[in-house]
Amino acid sequence: MAGKGSPARLVIALSIAAVLAVFLLYTSIAGGGTPSISPSELQGRAEPVALAGLVVGPVTGDAHDGGLRFALKDIEGDDPTTVPVLYTGSVPDLFRVDRHVVVDGQLVDGVFVATPGTMITKCPSKYSDVEPPA
Repeated sequence: MAGKGSPARLVIALSIAAVLAVFLLYTSIAGGGTPSISPSELQGRAEPVALAGLVVGPVTGDAHDGGLRFALKDIEGDDPTTVPVLYTGSVPDLFRVDRHVVVDGQLVDGVFVATPGTMITKCPSKYSDVEPPA
């Protein structure tokens, strides 16, 4: 014969569910706390950031031996500011000059030193409102 469960168990289960829901909501709104900025906004920042930009060449070095070196500029706008980047770790297959990338790290002596393995490439055609030519 099945008896009723303890009301204390139900209260505990609902309390845990509520705490998890609040945590999920907080993390989705807070976004992890790392601001995403463009190269023209980087000057003078010492804290870790996510840098989003357009890869400009030349791309030199090796990501596993001494670091890959390239520069990023703003994706949109006419700001000529470029930021030299030093990156180590795995390189996405779509990485190349004129590709949009996001990489975490911080500015050290004028060079953006990326956190290893944080580079993400973005395909501009996926994010534009214009249909690609057929």
